[in-house]
This record gives sequence, C-alpha cells and structure tokens, in this order.
Amino acid sequence: MLDENSMLADMHIHSKYSRATSFNLSFENLVKWAKIKGLNLLGTGDFTHPVWFEEIKQLKSNGKGFYYLGDFPFIITGEISLMYTQGQGRRIHLNLLLPSIEIAEKIHAYLDTKGRRDYDGRPIFKISCEEFTKEMMVISKDIEVIPAHIWTPWFGVFGSMSGFDSLKEAFGKQFENVHAIETGISSTPKMNWKIKELENKSIVSFSDAHSFWPWRLGREVTIFKKTNSYKEIINQIRENDFFGTIETNPAYGKYHWDGHRNCNFSCSPKKTEELNGVCPVCKKPLTLGVDYRIKQLSSIDSNHKIKKKYYELLPLHEIISLAVGNSMQSKKVWEIYNSLIKEFENEFNILINVLREDLVRFDVDSKLIGLILKNRNGNIKVEPGYDGEYGVAQIGEEQEKLF
Repeated sequence: MLDENSMLADMHIHSKYSRATSFNLSFENLVKWAKIKGLNLLGTGDFTHPVWFEEIKQLKSNGKGFYYLGDFPFIITGEISLMYTQGQGRRIHLNLLLPSIEIAEKIHAYLDTKGRRDYDGRPIFKISCEEFTKEMMVISKDIEVIPAHIWTPWFGVFGSMSGFDSLKEAFGKQFENVHAIETGISSTPKMNWKIKELENKSIVSFSDAHSFWPWRLGREVTIFKKTNSYKEIINQIRENDFFGTIETNPAYGKYHWDGHRNCNFSCSPKKTEELNGVCPVCKKPLTLGVDYRIKQLSSIDSNHKIKKKYYELLPLHEIISLAVGNSMQSKKVWEIYNSLIKEFENEFNILINVLREDLVRFDVDSKLIGLILKNRNGNIKVEPGYDGEYGVAQIGEEQEKLF
C-alpha cells in the first residue's frame, strides 16, 4: 500500500522539443496529468534544449533544488545521447538529474564546446561515457548520471546492438560515480538482481515518457521518502534508501524478446539459441532483446543484499481496454477511466490501494474489478514485445465472479 510518506517520482521524461513526442507537451499538461496519475514529482526533461530551458527558468525555485509550477514540484533533468567508438560503435543514453539552474547553465557551456544542442531535446555528442561523467563531476558532484533503460538493444549501456558487457568497461574510472541504473520498461529489479556488477548500484525506474497521457507518463516510477529537497532525493539514490519502484510487466516493453518486426517474428531466448540467433524468415541476425541479454550477462554468484519491494503494473487504460474490448483511446475507455478518477482520486490509488469492496460499492463492472486485482498481483499475461513493438496484454481465462 502507498501512504502519505511516499513520493512517487518520474524523472525521465521529454518535452515537445524531442523527436517523436507530443506537440502538446507543456508544463501545464504535465502537472495536470501527473496529478491524475498520482505522481508527486517530475523531472523537467530536455534541460539542454534552449527553448524548453527558458520555460524551465519560469518555474519557481524553493531554494532546495525543487522547481514549482503552482504547487507541483520538478527536478531539472534531461537525457543525453552519446555516440562514439570504443572497440565498436557505441550508442548510449544517459539520464541526468541536476541540482540547479546554475549547474544546468554550466553544462550548457561545456556541451557547446562539443556540438549543437538546439535541434533536439535529446542531443547527440561524440563523447565516451567515462569522459562525459568525468566532466559532469568537475562541474558538480551533485549531478547524478544514470544510465537510461540499460538493456534496450540500440541505446542501452548493456544493449545487444551497441552497448557493453560491463558497466566498468563503459565508465572506466568513473564507475564509482555511477550510483544507479534505470531498469527500462523491458526489465524489472528482479531481472537486474542477476547481474553481479550491479550489486552496489541502486535500481530506479522512470517512464521515458514522450507524452503526458497516463498510459505513458508514470508507467514506471521510483517511490521515494517524502521530501522537498533535491539533495535528499540524491542521497536516497546514492544510499539506496528509497522505498522501491513501480514497473510495468517487462513483457510489455518494446524489446523484451528477440525478433524482427518487419518479419512479424519473435521468440524466447531459448528459441533464439536453437536458431543460432538467425531469423527463420529473412535469414539475418535477430535483434536480441532484454531477456536474452540478461541471461547472457547474469552470474550465479550475484548477491544483491538490498532487494527492494516493487509493483508490477499495467496502466489503468490498458486494464479498462481489456475489460471492455475497446482501444485505450476510445470514448468508452475514457468514460470509465474518468469516472474512476473522479471517485478514487488518482490512477495509482486505484491500481494499488482501493479495496475490492469500494470498487463493488461504486458499481464497477465485475470483470474490470477482477482485472484490476489481477493486475495488482502482477498476474495479467502479456505477449512479449520485441524489436520496437510493445507487448500485448491478454485477458486470458474468464474472470471468476467476485460477488
């Protein structure tokens, strides 16, 4: 159960100035939907983009690293894409958390010596992970550098297509200045506990949202102890002292299994081994997903002493869609969603806290109640996503009557 001492934070999001994002992304829309979702803290995203940064500067500082629109707090954040050669071509995404506007401006000055940052909210630089992290530590020890969605094939530090087999190989002498990794939608903490090298790293989760809609924003969240201080958030990350995370079912992610989208083919890691990693349709190498890579890099002597509680949830829109058989964006799904939010305050309250009896009392359809409770226990089956295709939730057997 979530309580008043919890702070739900999504600190990896994007603005309308990043590629493939909603044109209507604004701070006003982010605040509106964060409250509907049940979030208590957001990252600003895209602090490197000059136009978005001007909007960030309009937020009101509390002097402790939190920046407010009205009563809702943000922390300054942004994602950087590093593309460089180290043995082979590398493409690594890093999520940055910053203590202040002033530190952001110092990072701007550094990046401006390396290239442009005005063409995209997630700019690309030809800098190694080690060099970049070293320069961040020179600017401020309070900057948090977090490898983003670490398992995704194309842009994760452990990705099968352009990543590394070791965090130490990627960050070199800066390994100790990386305090946390981000699970990504296709993995959970339990999957990451298999990696010995991550034993002393915090495992956080954020959404990498490209819109403000509640099936994107806050789909992955880190649950912090309540605070109004950037320094305290960073201390919780560095000391592995936050409560836990909210994850999606990893099969829901776009890169959980192996396959080829264009060939309409996907398979489990076991099947990939039987196929020697070759697509049976086009005869080219398969895009290896997260599940396969974790099996490749897992260690039998991994011993994670701190194993935090985490929830494994699909978004409420997805659950309603399953119950009524309509698309997530349909009028029918929105009508049910809005009525539930009006009655029960926010989405996470419904997904995690609201009692079955209260759902029955509100005359929620029994099939939907069954799916909400099944989702709460992480028991909804999902056909795994692969090669850029999201997983597909499945209703499975008919729900038993609850009353």
